[in-house]
Amino acid sequence: MKYRQLTKEQFENLHKEFALFLASQKIDVTEWNQIKKEQPNVAEEEMNLFSDVVWEDVMSKTNYVEHFSETTVNLFKCDAEEIHRIAIKVNWDINLLDQKGFEWLMKNPMDNSVDIFKGSKPYHLERNQEVFDLIEKGGGISKGEIFDYFSQLVG
Repeated sequence: MKYRQLTKEQFENLHKEFALFLASQKIDVTEWNQIKKEQPNVAEEEMNLFSDVVWEDVMSKTNYVEHFSETTVNLFKCDAEEIHRIAIKVNWDINLLDQKGFEWLMKNPMDNSVDIFKGSKPYHLERNQEVFDLIEKGGGISKGEIFDYFSQLVG
């Protein structure tokens, strides 16, 4: 398995897609229920395979990832060959997880208490695997507005 199995909730939200996935393998609902009961390891393999297909699709379409903590923001732009990172640290008592703290940062990005670092590197692993790892560590997929805003500020 390349990624991780989808959660029960994710499977429930994708039940139509999973049914189509099984149908593409000539498995109907009756056969699926029989497989789950009589061959749980085969059912698990099918669920893992479907999970990998879903994650691969999502990761391929992900271009930006953001990770916020109380005093730091890590913004990532995931290109085909390399990943770009903007790291922001606020050096005073402000909570960036709070709407007021975030708004302060967006209005005062060049304040003396704000450190901004920018860098790029080629992927160490396969691109989608590294993007997935960022998400598993608490990052969220974004449209990139915040990355682009800070990228323009720091050149």
